[in-house]
Amino acid sequence: MKLPSEAELLRIFIGETDKHGGRPLYEVIVESARKRGMAGATVLRGLLSFGANSRIHTAKILRLSEDLPVVIEIVDKPERIAEFLPELDEMIEEGLITLEKVQVIAYRHNPGARPAG
Repeated sequence: MKLPSEAELLRIFIGETDKHGGRPLYEVIVESARKRGMAGATVLRGLLSFGANSRIHTAKILRLSEDLPVVIEIVDKPERIAEFLPELDEMIEEGLITLEKVQVIAYRHNPGARPAG
């Protein structure tokens, strides 16, 4: 797949314990993006956050993980992102979704590599 130099970055902020259909929401989102043939997705786990309810979520040693923040980033063509948004809206009960324009400098893969899974 070739991405245009002008693309969009979809950033989804949710909690690590958020579920959809009994499964971790971040996994459901990434699998859905993959099934749609999107360019790629990355899940990042945060150390500290607060959101709309102002409750602190932290990974301090004395307090084992308390619903740590998770950020999912997806870069793709604007029209592909737009098609994915209604599905995300149905999945996410609590969180934040942002969208910004990005300039793609490089998007490369190893043609000899086999897809995982």
